[in-house]
Amino acid sequence: MPGSRKKRVTSGLLDVDRLIHEPVRLAMVSALAAGGPLTFNDLKARVGATDGNLGVYARRLEAARYVACSKSFAGRVPRTEYRLTAKGRRAFDTYRARLKAILD
Repeated sequence: MPGSRKKRVTSGLLDVDRLIHEPVRLAMVSALAAGGPLTFNDLKARVGATDGNLGVYARRLEAARYVACSKSFAGRVPRTEYRLTAKGRRAFDTYRARLKAILD
């Protein structure tokens, strides 16, 4: 039935993780999933965000425990590094599977 397929796709779209679905956060999670831990500057370059935007998006992902942040110093220079947590990996894998189901 054509109507039931449309309903199922719409329902699937509503089930997509909205936290990850936002374009910059999706780019961040994708980069971390593909490349492991990344410094703030490396992540900023890959995502194409400003310092302020990246910081806000990173805090949202940290609050959800999708991303972990560690701060250290390289000499006297501060170094902020982000990594995807196990919870973040599961959320990203679920997001990808749901999107694939919608597109298929």
